Amino acid sequence: LLVCFFFFSRSSAKLVAPLGYLVSRQKHTLPDLPYDYAALEPHINAEIMQLHHSKHHATYVNNLNVAEEKYKEALAKGDVTTQVSLQPALKFNGGGHINHTIFWTNLSPNGGGEPKGELMEAIKRDFGSFANFKEKLTAVSVGVQGSGWGWLGYNKEQGRLQIAACANQDPLQGTTGLIPLLGIDVWEHAYYLQYKNVRPDYLKAIWNVINWENVSSRYATCKK
Repeated sequence: LLVCFFFFSRSSAKLVAPLGYLVSRQKHTLPDLPYDYAALEPHINAEIMQLHHSKHHATYVNNLNVAEEKYKEALAKGDVTTQVSLQPALKFNGGGHINHTIFWTNLSPNGGGEPKGELMEAIKRDFGSFANFKEKLTAVSVGVQGSGWGWLGYNKEQGRLQIAACANQDPLQGTTGLIPLLGIDVWEHAYYLQYKNVRPDYLKAIWNVINWENVSSRYATCKK
């Protein structure tokens, strides 16, 4: 039940918290984008961004709230069977919400290029060069079978960067232990309207809008 630990990490006691606490919890909400839907054009068009954010991400948020409400009721009743049966919904919708919340901030109309400072030094240390890192993350993302994500994460125990792929909406930290720094969504809804079934073209384009300031900030935070 790794997903339980990760998803409820905002309050590690949530699974055993008093009912009053559960009743008073705030529902998850769809975060606003820090830019307009058309801001990432021509690399990701406005129609994709609008559907991706206002429909797909919104659905994860809504379904997560429903699943948490059912979980709260099952917890109050001591219904362990229902609690267990809700784990897939919590994992999928919770992961979808977590992943997309990171994804939007990983992108910027002023993005692209290469990172600087400590992040760049870490990339060179762990992958040999930025070009090698970019090639590896692209290959891992292109190679995801079906739907999923390509990630650059931080292995806190080993103190190094690591590339990983996650299926569906599996959250990186909850399923691998890596702290997410940069996520690339390779679900077809992230690119099909513009790039059809040619995922490599989408992967080539997305590097032009990667927000390295955000990725660098995440790296600095997780090293503290």
